[in-house]
Amino acid sequence: MINTNGFAVHDAEAKFEPFAFERRDVGPSDILIEILFAGICHSDIHQARGEWGNSTYPMVPGHEIVGKVTQVGSEVTKFAVGDIAGIGCMVDSCRECEPCRENVEQFCVKGAVMTYNGTEMDRETMTFGGYSTNYVVDEAYALKVDPSQDLKAVAPLLCAGITTYSPLRRFKAGPGKKVGVVGLGGLGHMAVKLAAAMGAEVTVFSTSPSKEADARRLGADHFVITSDPANLKPLRSSYDLLIDAVSAEHDLNLYLNLLKIEGHMVLVGLPEKPIEIRAFALLGNNRSLVGSSIGGIKETQEMLDFCAEHNIVSDVEMILPDQIETAYDRTVKADVKYRFVIDMQNV
Repeated sequence: MINTNGFAVHDAEAKFEPFAFERRDVGPSDILIEILFAGICHSDIHQARGEWGNSTYPMVPGHEIVGKVTQVGSEVTKFAVGDIAGIGCMVDSCRECEPCRENVEQFCVKGAVMTYNGTEMDRETMTFGGYSTNYVVDEAYALKVDPSQDLKAVAPLLCAGITTYSPLRRFKAGPGKKVGVVGLGGLGHMAVKLAAAMGAEVTVFSTSPSKEADARRLGADHFVITSDPANLKPLRSSYDLLIDAVSAEHDLNLYLNLLKIEGHMVLVGLPEKPIEIRAFALLGNNRSLVGSSIGGIKETQEMLDFCAEHNIVSDVEMILPDQIETAYDRTVKADVKYRFVIDMQNV
């Protein structure tokens, strides 16, 4: 077994504290990653604080992981010692069901193995995430990272990047398409960068006038203040695609009315309360309201390659492990531009 040091919570009310545990030995198809950076996703907060009702403790969160390969199994062909690798939201699946065969392993019929707060396929061995010094993962579920990029800023791509890239690709964002991004936070700022790089005309919708300069710096062509609904009226039936990255309660019907004929609005944020949708907001223009959940391993690698080609990384604020609690509180208050990343070196 491999000794690992991490940072865990032991119940929903607990503070993070050092936590020693063991990873499995490196098997024939496994690689051992020395974790350099771990991003903080808002879902980490929900899970650590027991807000989704499925938390298991002790919990070591973290599914935005970038590190260096320090050991490879005898059958590994994809990685060599010294390579830079990433780990996203899942680290295994059954590999046999239709979703696995179709490269959407996140929908594995038997249940994908989540990077933390889950169990291995044996349904007994707990998974512990990236707020730790190392990770052992099958090479099939690890991602190749371009070492020339700013690695600390690559880490959030493993969740925030693929969460926004997947629907943009699915609904063909590109030249001649008008894409709206609702909310400019950890997810939204990645949606802006990616949509702009794909060649779409991008509009940011926000309740915060102070975010306009950032929105334009990130690649937005237009910025609309949504606190006054009158600002939306001239934009009705204008957009091919809307990416809704807001996790707070808000009126989706206002935005559905902005879609063109056969337009799509994609939810990637996770509001806690049920959403009320008026039927006419969908029936008008044959609009669609859909969800999107991360991406499979193949698509995640495609996203990383796209980001490397276009020099796209997340905007990050670096912290040390003893600042996780403060980072969580600030994330809840939307007081970060735009993703906290934990420096896991020298732990």
